[in-house]
Amino acid sequence: MSDSMIVFDNVSKSYQDGIDAISEVNIRIDRGEFVFIIGNSGAGKSTLIKLILKELDPTTGKIYVNGRFLNRLRHSKTPLLRRDIGVVFQDFRLLNDRSVYDNVAFAQKVIEAPTSKIKRRVTAMLALVGLAERYKSYPGELSGGEKQRVAIARALVNNPPILLADEPTGNLDAGNSWEIMKLLEEINKRGTTVIVVTHDREIVNAMKKRVITIHNGKVVSDEEGGYEYEN
Repeated sequence: MSDSMIVFDNVSKSYQDGIDAISEVNIRIDRGEFVFIIGNSGAGKSTLIKLILKELDPTTGKIYVNGRFLNRLRHSKTPLLRRDIGVVFQDFRLLNDRSVYDNVAFAQKVIEAPTSKIKRRVTAMLALVGLAERYKSYPGELSGGEKQRVAIARALVNNPPILLADEPTGNLDAGNSWEIMKLLEEINKRGTTVIVVTHDREIVNAMKKRVITIHNGKVVSDEEGGYEYEN
C-alpha cells in the first residue's frame, strides 16, 4: 500500500445506541488523487472524516492514513498524524482577533517552527491563495471567499500531504465557490492529495473527478470522472 494515502479496510463504526454510522466501508485513496465524497445529511460523511482524523476509532475494520495504522496509533502520536492532514471547514474557523498573517502563522507556531521559516512559509501560502496584499487585514474585513482562502493557506502552511475540505463552498456564492474549487485543483496539481466532502451537485458534475457516494453508512458507488450526481 505504498501509494495509498488513505485506506479503509472493511470499516464499521457503531455508536452506543447501536446505530451503525458507517458499515463495512472499503475505500482506497492513492497519493495525489482528487476525490469527492458525497451523500445526504446523515449518510456517514462526518463519521468518515472523524475516523480519518482519529477523533473516533472504528468498531471493526482497519484504517491506514499516510502509512500509519490508526487502530494501533498511540494517543501521543495523534498530533503527528494530524500534521499530515490540512483541514478546511465550511465555517472557516479563523481567529477574528488576529490578522490574516497571524491566522496562517498560527499553525506554524503550534509546531514551534523558527521565525524565519514561519515568515517564508506564510508569505508563500498567501501568495498561492492570492492574498499576499491582505496580510495585515482581519477576518472581519474579508469576503467569504477571502476567508476561505485564508483557511486554505492555514491548512497548507505545514505542507501536509493530505488536504481534507469539509463543505468548503457551503457558505459561498457560486462565483466564490468556483474560485475555491479552482484553487483546490491547483493545489492537487502540485501533488497534495485532496478530498472534498460536499453537497454541491453542480461542482461535482462539472469537475469530473473521482466520486465516492455514501448512503446510509455504506459506499454505494465509487466512480471516476464523468459521474452525474443527481441527489
